[in-house]
Amino acid sequence: MSTLPRALTLPAQPAAAQAARRRARQERSTAWAFIGPSVVVILGLSVVPVVWSLLLSFRADDLVTPGRWVGLDNYRALAQDPNFRTAVGNTLLYAALYVPLSLVGGLALALALNRRIRLIGLYRTLVFIPFVVSATAQGVLFSFILDPEFGVANALLHQLGVSAQGFLADPDQALYLLVLISLWSGVGFCVVVYLAALQDVPPELVEAARIDGAGRAQVLRHVTLPALTPVTVFLLLWQFITSLQVFDLIYVTTKGGPLGSTTVIVYFVWQQAFQMFTAGYGAASAYVLAVALLVAGGALRVVRRRQGRTEGGLR
Repeated sequence: MSTLPRALTLPAQPAAAQAARRRARQERSTAWAFIGPSVVVILGLSVVPVVWSLLLSFRADDLVTPGRWVGLDNYRALAQDPNFRTAVGNTLLYAALYVPLSLVGGLALALALNRRIRLIGLYRTLVFIPFVVSATAQGVLFSFILDPEFGVANALLHQLGVSAQGFLADPDQALYLLVLISLWSGVGFCVVVYLAALQDVPPELVEAARIDGAGRAQVLRHVTLPALTPVTVFLLLWQFITSLQVFDLIYVTTKGGPLGSTTVIVYFVWQQAFQMFTAGYGAASAYVLAVALLVAGGALRVVRRRQGRTEGGLR
């Protein structure tokens, strides 16, 4: 009896596999539904403005009338602008004072607070509170305190027999006082980071150094500080980046004065774009700052990568 070949049929896919794929598609759709608005916000408020401002830096534009393409003229003008050089100099001076002082002050306070004493939690909180106070509030507070005519500071100096000072109205004092105001809040961040790092210092190394006869200064120099090196490098570059972006404190207190003595790069950018209405020129100066920030960020990445390789080699 002849037999006919059976028709070839594909094996039916298991119902469980189909359900899993359907569930995966639903999960992806749900995930995109949640993150979609965030992606739109990020593109609308970050990526698009960055690209637009880059194109704007090559134009002569006041954001009102039609602009024109000028190529690198804005950047050439920046190189010859004495006001921009003053802003760069003020920014570098501010950073040169703020960064090392914040690190040294933060380390000193962290060492003092890294003890088991009564009310230590309260002391740590009091040190950190200024960091969470906005720069605008700090500016308003210290503007009242340092007012040359009605401020508390001059009233106290008068009681001590010291002549009244100009403070933020004095070109020779304003920038240094802004550094001190920034330190009042910025040191708290360094304290918290150093306190966390001090918890990771191997106690056996400290105990071994003390058994060998090392004093506190020697333990700090040969044990504690080397252990804190990665954190110190991070804080150094972080505080440097922060100092390059200072704006709100200066806007609230001095508005770049007196006589341009506190005009920094970010304030110069704002001044050119929104006071002088030379948006293209302001965008060019903003990208000069952006390049400096990218260099600082790249340096941080390179240093951390080298530290990781060194630690891996030691292990």
